[in-house]
Amino acid sequence: MRKLMMKMSMTSDGFVAGPNGEMDWLFKTGDTESAAWVCELIRTAGVHAMGRKSFNDMASYWPTSNLPVAEPMNAAPKAVFTRKGMAGFDAADTTNALKSARQYDTATGVQPAVEQSPAAASWASPRIFTGDLAKGIRELKAEPGNPILAHGGAGFMRSLIATGLIDEYHLVTHPVAIGAGMPIFSELIAPLYLKLVDVKVFPKGVIARTYHPA
Repeated sequence: MRKLMMKMSMTSDGFVAGPNGEMDWLFKTGDTESAAWVCELIRTAGVHAMGRKSFNDMASYWPTSNLPVAEPMNAAPKAVFTRKGMAGFDAADTTNALKSARQYDTATGVQPAVEQSPAAASWASPRIFTGDLAKGIRELKAEPGNPILAHGGAGFMRSLIATGLIDEYHLVTHPVAIGAGMPIFSELIAPLYLKLVDVKVFPKGVIARTYHPA
């Protein structure tokens, strides 16, 4: 059985995106050291799990990205959880997170690759789960292999937290407050007690905390 890890970046006041899904704050406050830490975490994944909209955002972005994290993001298989169902990648069904990433790339002179990475084929054939979320997660956890790494968005992560099946929480806090936005712990029906097992502090104030369920 493999473990389920979640990784979410958030503001210092606890939001993972702005009110309309904006992520510009993440790119403005990150640094190369914290990005390298995230890259190494992603390399440990045997499968990436996410909701439908996050899948469409990422499938629009990572296949032609030149950033170091693109290679491990593209390499591992994908599992998509969606109540609405999906036939595959839909470039029209994306969010402001993708817009924020592209705007930051333009502002900083980062150019996409001319051709897609060979590893990007993983985005063309995701495993799609449309039934009970907990049942699908248990199915993935029962398989052999490296850990499952869950990504947002906020709605998917709230549902995933509610299953009680997360084995490891990687919460990356950025030194910014935005006042309002999308939280992931707002629908708990009881306190979620966590044990802090690791802390990394990066030069520009990003803090990566790793927790296990207490």
